Amino acid sequence: MSDVVDARSDASATLFEAARHVIPGGVNSPVRAFRSVGGTPRFIAEASGAWLTDEDGNRYVDYVLSWGPMILGHANPAIVAAISHQAAKGTSYGAPTALETTLAEMVIAMVPSVEMVRFVSSGTEATMSAVRLARAFTGRTKVLKFAGCYHGHADAFLVQAGSGVATLGLPDSPGVTPGTVADTLTCAYNDLAAATAIAEAHTDSLAAIIVEPVVGNMGLVQPLPGYLEGLRALATRTGAVLIFDEVMTGFRVAAGGAQAHYGITPDLTCLGKVIGGGLPVAAYGGRRDIMAAVAPSGKMYQAGTLSGNPIAMAAGIATLQQLQAPEFYATLTASAERVVEIVRTAAAKHGVAVTASNVGSMWGFFLCEGPVADYESAKRADTQKYATLFHTLLMHGVYIAPSQFEAAFISSLHGECELSVTAAAFDAAFAAIS
Repeated sequence: MSDVVDARSDASATLFEAARHVIPGGVNSPVRAFRSVGGTPRFIAEASGAWLTDEDGNRYVDYVLSWGPMILGHANPAIVAAISHQAAKGTSYGAPTALETTLAEMVIAMVPSVEMVRFVSSGTEATMSAVRLARAFTGRTKVLKFAGCYHGHADAFLVQAGSGVATLGLPDSPGVTPGTVADTLTCAYNDLAAATAIAEAHTDSLAAIIVEPVVGNMGLVQPLPGYLEGLRALATRTGAVLIFDEVMTGFRVAAGGAQAHYGITPDLTCLGKVIGGGLPVAAYGGRRDIMAAVAPSGKMYQAGTLSGNPIAMAAGIATLQQLQAPEFYATLTASAERVVEIVRTAAAKHGVAVTASNVGSMWGFFLCEGPVADYESAKRADTQKYATLFHTLLMHGVYIAPSQFEAAFISSLHGECELSVTAAAFDAAFAAIS
């Protein structure tokens, strides 16, 4: 594999212009449009292993990995075979299959807190359903979330956070009404004192505390020592349901997710991304007594035509089977640590301030001095320099998120060749912004 990349973008530019006439902004998810870094988004023609190939024939070592799901790399043979085998037998039935039970049993065996699970098709469905379930189970209305934690695009989650004190949620997107988010309370991530003050002020009405145990949507931000333990104790004390949004961290930072990594047991867990092996699959699950409230067992209604889709279930089973190989996560984590060291070494060589870290196979960096512990400190990062760094990496064959405020990922197929390309690219990128 050559580390010399043809940086043409003519085909991508033509495709982007055509897309903009028929798709808002030319993309079906906003960050793909390269708005925060400028330039033309790369239209991908194919992917294999740890590499992407765009429509101009440029090849990139991929650290976005479809925003997390491709933990086994692209076009994994076992997953492709499972999808093909099932597709030949029918793509959707709208009726139960044995595949759903098999995948459910695997999730329950791997994720410590999950006793029952319901499959859905997206992370947003999982989080909005978990919150609805928490409200139904407790008979309460309010939900506490944290600034910089993204839980999908359901109306109640699109709120602007307060500055470490309890606030009524203010709509953060046109089309979201104040009434919709009136029961959403916010405070800073990693500020246990603020969370405690809010929860105790709303003890009689607080249905849930929802949190990304490791944040990936303001860049990679880790919980401070004692923070998750504190949220667990706070939820128990106030009677609120503790929801871990592990759509990103589930099966990523450890086989059992962040809850296994940190030894914390939430009441409900939201899963996505890796669980589907690249297909649209997500889930929410948790304590049996809470999940029993979901229809048709209980009265909390949630449904979906493609929930438990047989092709998606087959892909999920093929994925989770491979994740249980001995030393899989130890090897993956070691690779992520090497990438973080590559970033730190290149930044130090060129005198650029950087804060870089990883949790399992999630990794990331901020172009600023540390520590970065919440959304306010994350916003100190130099986004203009990040844009230059991003495009320099592209020119040298490395694809990272087109935003300073997104986590990066590594797959089991990022080997010596890919890491060598990565080291050379980051050396050039930090030189460009020094």
